[in-house]
Amino acid sequence: MATQAAFLARLPQLALLQQPGGGDRATAPVRVRVPGAVVSQGTKAVAVAAKATARRGVRCQASLIEPDGGRLVDLVAPEEGGRRAALRREAAALPHRVRLGRVDKEWVHVLSEGWASPLRGFMREAEFLQALHFNAIRGEDGRMVNMSVPIVLALGDAQRRAIQADGATRVALVDERDRPIAILSDCTGIARTVVALYWDISITVYVGRYQSIRCINTLFPSFSSIEIYKHNKEERIARTWGTTAPGLPYADEAITNAGDWLIGGDLEVIEPIKYNDGLDQYRLSPAQLREEFARRNADAVFAFQLRNPVHNGHALLMTDTRRRLLEMGYKNPVLLLHPLGGFTKADDVPLSWRMKQHEKVLEAGVLNPESTVVAIFPSPMHYAGPTEVQWHAKARINAGANFYIVGRDPAGMGHPAEKRDLYDADHGKKVLSMAPGLERLNILPFKVAAYDTKQKKMDFFDPSRKDDFLFISGTKMRTLAKNRESPPDGFMCPGGWKVLVEYYDSLVPSEGSSKLREPVAA
Repeated sequence: MATQAAFLARLPQLALLQQPGGGDRATAPVRVRVPGAVVSQGTKAVAVAAKATARRGVRCQASLIEPDGGRLVDLVAPEEGGRRAALRREAAALPHRVRLGRVDKEWVHVLSEGWASPLRGFMREAEFLQALHFNAIRGEDGRMVNMSVPIVLALGDAQRRAIQADGATRVALVDERDRPIAILSDCTGIARTVVALYWDISITVYVGRYQSIRCINTLFPSFSSIEIYKHNKEERIARTWGTTAPGLPYADEAITNAGDWLIGGDLEVIEPIKYNDGLDQYRLSPAQLREEFARRNADAVFAFQLRNPVHNGHALLMTDTRRRLLEMGYKNPVLLLHPLGGFTKADDVPLSWRMKQHEKVLEAGVLNPESTVVAIFPSPMHYAGPTEVQWHAKARINAGANFYIVGRDPAGMGHPAEKRDLYDADHGKKVLSMAPGLERLNILPFKVAAYDTKQKKMDFFDPSRKDDFLFISGTKMRTLAKNRESPPDGFMCPGGWKVLVEYYDSLVPSEGSSKLREPVAA
């Protein structure tokens, strides 16, 4: 962790750089299948131009995969010029406010940093329908960009009527304490072009690859409008999950009881989203990740998404992937260990405990800190299987990853009403290999790992001696930890296992009480 800590410590000292993007657009890679992998051949290296991220002082400059849409969206207002203070004053004075729930705020975070590039705000109806029916949206250049989950903001009927009656063109988004987070409006492509050509009073805006395009709506009020449309919840749930059965965690949290209307438009976020939970230093934006990969001279970045503690089987898959990339001719492949940090279902291990467990894994040398970047992915979790895994992969393209590791039943869950898995375990990796808009991403399906009782370690499953292998499911792992029992030697590093046991200990009822304690922060 020392290497990453040093990087985090020096972020404020990094010089700002804002300049036009250079180089031609990367040609789409030809996918050539080799055993257990998809290899890119003929991909032209693209110099990633510097992206101004004044809020954190980060430069984005590396030969990495190009973001979707050709540039990395940045929707956070700049610190210079008093823009943030002006937005706060405006938001406080706006007559219409939409209060954000937990998941809504996580989506603002995702949108603000460019994880969903080229999306510039909550979806309008055309974007919503494209995402829902095609798992992709059409970019400004006319090409389809993968976008498999709708990113939308729900609105109640009373607010809808009030906003429409007033003809409001700008709406404040506020948190649970009514503090302004962002302003939602519309900044059309025409308006952005006009701003780019003529806005030279105090800030130069360059419309080019990897550049943030600031949406200065106050200069051109005639372009400002917002879009409100019907929220067909049943259709949304059916198309996202393939079922409308009750008990889908994300649907219960963010859809079923949400408003019957959706409001779409571009976002200008007042300041970077912070959680003040002791983990913000791990919440690296796509621009910051690209800067770190460049600093490490990475010539390949392979991403591993997870929402569970890391055991030695996971580590085996990641270290073997790096070995394979070295054999392909890459000189310095870097792992992005990228735990999901947004909403998860109640029985998942909380983020703070997972991050503490991941730290122990690196401290024990199970993963090499010199070739591993640990960061938090701010998206909420849908548990939507093959549909959602496309979103997970697409977002990592914007962070600079050109390889994505996918395993059994990615983003899956058990059926909420029946005793079976909701999705076919192999469909996720098959869908990723065919998904529109993900042609540039190299999919690395991993082999099955299990505990080798002869070698006393996690190893790749060998069907010729299947009786020597023990499969330790997530349920079994949780049961062992809850009962304070130790797993077989070599299943997980001792420090990591101790963290897991401590977490489940924190759930034991207090003495004299039958109520489970809330999990304490790690």
